[in-house]
Amino acid sequence: MQPLSSLDEIERLFAARGGEHYGEGVSQTEHALQCALLAEAEGAPASLIVAALLHDVGHLLEESDLAQDGIDDRHQVFGAEALAGLFGEAVRQPIALHVAAKRYLCCVEPAYFDTLSAASKHTLALQGGPFDAAQATAFEALPYWREAVALRRFDDLGKRVEPCGRRFGDFKSLMNQLLIE
Repeated sequence: MQPLSSLDEIERLFAARGGEHYGEGVSQTEHALQCALLAEAEGAPASLIVAALLHDVGHLLEESDLAQDGIDDRHQVFGAEALAGLFGEAVRQPIALHVAAKRYLCCVEPAYFDTLSAASKHTLALQGGPFDAAQATAFEALPYWREAVALRRFDDLGKRVEPCGRRFGDFKSLMNQLLIE
């Protein structure tokens, strides 16, 4: 997978593919914007707001929807890797761990599973299902695990059908501040 090389390239990617839906009744771009707004409203640091905005960029880099074919697309890994030349760990690690955070929450909060959308339940099965206790403990030892859990909660809530009224470009200045030199 080719790394993303600029904010303009990310913006073009969202312009080209962000209108696609992924089983949630909301476009990729609208989902990204809603997640970023939820992070912003919660007073999250800039790195987590940008992670919330870009957490599903790996889906936009895929040629097809592998989940429909019963395959885990590992979008969290590919997205974090594609952003490696642009952003530091504080942005990329919550992205890389947001699927693990779903698996973690299903283990430590058994009622959490029932709050997942049908699409998230489907992909959870493809992603390995809920963690067991040992996997949950290992997850808690990772850097950025708390940020990944926060991102996961934004991800779960950022699926409202009504538009949030923001544009991707509204976050470009914030992303620019976090670019690595």
